[in-house]
Amino acid sequence: MDPRLETIINQVRVDVLTSTQDVDNAAQLNEVSRSFVTDTITVPTKEMYEYAMRASLGDAVYNEPSTTALEEHIAKLTGKQAALFVTSGTMGNQLAIRTHLHQPPFSIVSDVRGHISVYEAGGAALHSGAHTITITPSNGHHLTLQDIEAHVVFGSDIHTAPTRLICLENTLNGTIFPQSDIVEISNFAHENGILMHLDGARLWHVAAETKTPMSELCAPFHSISLCFSKGLGAPVGTCLVGPKTFIDKARWFRKVFGGGMRQTGILAGSVAYALTHNFPKLPRVHELAKRLQQGLEERGVGILYPAETCMVFYDPSTIGLEYWEIVERAAVLPNPITLSGSRLVVHIQTSNEAVDDFLELVSTLRDEKTKAGFVLSTGKWCDEECLCEGKKSIELYPPMAGAKGLQSNEQDYRKCSSY
Repeated sequence: MDPRLETIINQVRVDVLTSTQDVDNAAQLNEVSRSFVTDTITVPTKEMYEYAMRASLGDAVYNEPSTTALEEHIAKLTGKQAALFVTSGTMGNQLAIRTHLHQPPFSIVSDVRGHISVYEAGGAALHSGAHTITITPSNGHHLTLQDIEAHVVFGSDIHTAPTRLICLENTLNGTIFPQSDIVEISNFAHENGILMHLDGARLWHVAAETKTPMSELCAPFHSISLCFSKGLGAPVGTCLVGPKTFIDKARWFRKVFGGGMRQTGILAGSVAYALTHNFPKLPRVHELAKRLQQGLEERGVGILYPAETCMVFYDPSTIGLEYWEIVERAAVLPNPITLSGSRLVVHIQTSNEAVDDFLELVSTLRDEKTKAGFVLSTGKWCDEECLCEGKKSIELYPPMAGAKGLQSNEQDYRKCSSY
């Protein structure tokens, strides 16, 4: 071999595996099983990879059989004409918005907490030139027709941006959007020539919890984005579904966005495995989240959002604690637990032991605060003069109550809500 070429080959060569990769992977899986930060951290299993490695070897820009089979299955499952496999939920949402909207000026309507509004880097404005009208649900849970009617823009006033698209999210912060309200909003949208898109990144949880077919959940919408790498545990991927002409155009925009992929068979295979083997695990996830909530309530911890599916939002100030105290103590346990603010996310690889250990830690910290002078019955600290006899107290951590409590935790709540 030419020495010059050999030098270049040696420069190019790389090994990304550590000398202890198998041990490292086992440690990573343990860490994932004890993390309540998000469900995107779930890792592929050996069985998933073994199945995925048997998938076809085509080029998805031209023809990739396994990916095409997946797209056709998702279209049929959701009752839509066609589907498009894309890299992420954000890409699915942004492709939908760009494909739906044609000539500005126009606006879209979204929940103020929604992923499209908060966690997609202003993509609706950047890619589509759309003004986003964000709405706070009046009931504190989900948008209603009354909320949307009050903010939708109609008419031809040159000072406005008429509403062309309503974007809903289900689940949002782990809460289930009632189908009856979705249908009511959809009827209003259709009557007024407004399109409907659903960020259904975790719609799988709704289907599992309410036992409602995916086609029924998707029926009110013109387009839906469905993620595979969150609750279902696939390593990569989302499908955007809708009418065939819509998906044909979205495929074009996917290319413009730089999202055209090549040998995606192994990814499609991973998704197929997740749909078949991981979707049935979601009821266990929901039960574990509800057990987590119950355990917190039994220890006097406030609940900001209850466990309707896979998430619990909690307020530890009711037992004299701040989030950072829990996060730091959890991180130094003999078998550490990873936390981040008010949101606790349970996923298919969360262990029962992680829930038990977290609740035990909360009990320990609560008892420490009680010994230090925090009075659980009043939610107040005794000062040095009262000696815990109730003569005088200082209110440092007022108990959370309804929307007022939610607002007091708004910064942390916003930070952790939608990943």
